[in-house]
Amino acid sequence: MKYVDEFRDPQAAQRLVEEIRRLATRPWVLMEVCGGQTHGLLRYGIEESLGGAVELIHGPGCPVCVTPAEDIDQACVLASRPGIILASFGDMLRVPGHNGSLLEARARGADVRPVYSPVDAVRIAQAQPDREVVFFAVGFETTTPATALAVLQAAEAGTDNFSLLDAHVRVLPAMEAVLAAPENRVQGFLAAGHVCTVTGFEEYHELASRFGVPIVVTGFEPVDLLEGIRDCIRQLEAGTATVTNHYARSVRPGGNTAAQGIVNQVYEVADVAWRGFGVIPAGGLRLRPKYQHYDARHRYQITASRTSGSDTHIDECPAAKVLAGRMKPPECPQFGTACTPTTPLGAPMVSSEGACAAYFRYRPGTAEAHGTVGTEAGAQPEDRTGVKH
Repeated sequence: MKYVDEFRDPQAAQRLVEEIRRLATRPWVLMEVCGGQTHGLLRYGIEESLGGAVELIHGPGCPVCVTPAEDIDQACVLASRPGIILASFGDMLRVPGHNGSLLEARARGADVRPVYSPVDAVRIAQAQPDREVVFFAVGFETTTPATALAVLQAAEAGTDNFSLLDAHVRVLPAMEAVLAAPENRVQGFLAAGHVCTVTGFEEYHELASRFGVPIVVTGFEPVDLLEGIRDCIRQLEAGTATVTNHYARSVRPGGNTAAQGIVNQVYEVADVAWRGFGVIPAGGLRLRPKYQHYDARHRYQITASRTSGSDTHIDECPAAKVLAGRMKPPECPQFGTACTPTTPLGAPMVSSEGACAAYFRYRPGTAEAHGTVGTEAGAQPEDRTGVKH
């Protein structure tokens, strides 16, 4: 398939691994800012193949994971109210708050429904005018345009029984929070290709210059990721720090201006809490006053604000450290024992984009860990990136 197969070529991946190893005169520390990238790095054995030359730190790249427990608690409370239908993306239903998950709320009788799009929630509201429909809106800049469009469609149609419990966040301020942290070790970023498809990357130049770190926009296939890593290492070895784009088939410098326009019409920037980070200045969005009618917190008089989120919710789960790149999942004493995808203690093990779920799925010895580049799963480990183990 064009634009896919050539980025899964084992020989190309092998050459890139060898080149990166030649370039790196010392171990460099890079962070990818997308859960999809984390899964790709592990699925294709890239992290293992570059061991000793590049250390990959997994950042807060899972929007479900960085949603604070307090927001989930609010969603569960709303779902339990008579007459309310609570809709959200499927992964969100299993993430635990302080008092359980939305899936557990549904088991207790709440009307909780998974949907593929916020527009689906608007359609539910229109089909059931005697019920109140609340969409639990989570996600980075990739999903925000669809939520903004849902609000506009509801407003145009006069659908007054629809509202949002908003938890949308912005990626660039989180990258800044990582770099500004006293314990920061990140020397370069692999920027999230899907996010930059919407936002572009022009705003990243100031961040790269101020902190002296290269930021490379990459895609999700093994050659994409390795090209991005190679560019980062080249810059670090040369002592430069610029923003470059290795996902040009999808990303333009200015991004998708139409999507940006829809978002800016409905939302304004706000300080919000992230799980694992606390409150990040300008780290999220809130509905503009014109659309306050569609704000579930306003409509149902929820007094807790989005700046009250704590870093974690149970002592057994160090999700805060995992999300901030201060701990790798296998370093957690609960990983793979008390905490598994079927018995998750925290969000990073629940979500399909979570770092803990990625390490569990692609750990050595599993069928998924032997996924190959351009072939079916089940081949030998050396075929994963073309690297002989």
